[in-house]
Amino acid sequence: MYDVVATHSIDIEDFFKLRKQFPVIDVRSEGEFESGHIPQALNIPILNNAERVAVGTDYKQKGQLEAIRTGFRLVGPRLPEIIDAAQEVGEEFIVHCWRGGMRSNNFCQFVGMARQKTHQLKGGYKAYRQAALMSFEQRFEITLLSGSTGSGKSEILRALASQGEQVIDLETLASHKGSAFGGLMMPPQPSTEQFQNNLFEKILTLDPSKRVWIEDESIAIGKIFIPQPLWRQMNNSPVIEIDVAKEIRVQRLVNEYGTSNRDQFLEAMTKVIKKLGGQHFNAAKEKLLEGDMASTIDILLTYYDKAYRNNLDKKLSRVISKVTWTGESVDFVTAQLM
Repeated sequence: MYDVVATHSIDIEDFFKLRKQFPVIDVRSEGEFESGHIPQALNIPILNNAERVAVGTDYKQKGQLEAIRTGFRLVGPRLPEIIDAAQEVGEEFIVHCWRGGMRSNNFCQFVGMARQKTHQLKGGYKAYRQAALMSFEQRFEITLLSGSTGSGKSEILRALASQGEQVIDLETLASHKGSAFGGLMMPPQPSTEQFQNNLFEKILTLDPSKRVWIEDESIAIGKIFIPQPLWRQMNNSPVIEIDVAKEIRVQRLVNEYGTSNRDQFLEAMTKVIKKLGGQHFNAAKEKLLEGDMASTIDILLTYYDKAYRNNLDKKLSRVISKVTWTGESVDFVTAQLM
């Protein structure tokens, strides 16, 4: 007889405490994991993508009992591989599937026979997602950092964070800089679900009684949308404007995008043809093909500056201050803001 180590069932509150001590194993399929997962969780699927489809098909066509049999038949040959992978993680860990049901329970039973200690998350990944979505309803003392394109808002946010200020860097979390050119030289964007999970993890570190700095963004950052409750808070928060002369912004943007792939930059330009206007687009394209990035960006700012001013005009009642910056010492700006 196998002496199976009993698993310990934990709720979501216990999960947040225990994960500081133990690794987290997500036993859902690799496809589910890729769509969205708990950051730092390790994926050891008890059913892989193809097996999950097979079990689901049998469940629909033949019923639960036959689906269970199919699952055991498919998993059986891979049990040594699953147990070996779990042992590489450690001797004790947290386990979850989608709803804290059969998959995580079976996984815990299997590795328990190998004398590994497990904590099974009640409600599974679904419980984590519910906590994430609830966190976006939480009230924060938000201050928005605004400024024309090229004003260095991301640099300022990083400097504020390094000085101990609370910052939510939405563009870093979304892996996109917000504009039509925001995906250039950036890693692929996460799924919306994964973005929300990453945002939730950041929110967990914040003190709601203290100020939180966020860049003044559109609701969409590339293909990702800011959660509606947080977006509503941002739309009612005070705004501080960073004012940087156009020629300085042009140079900053040249430094940022000057090494980008020319074809990809041109493709991004086509996304704003209508807003930029055909004449301006053709002029910018000509300068780009000549290798004159400064003139290209100068023309593009014709559209972006106008769009920024129109957007800021709608928020004038919320603008509490304006800081003029030469684009040199970021410490000067942070001193003014703090």
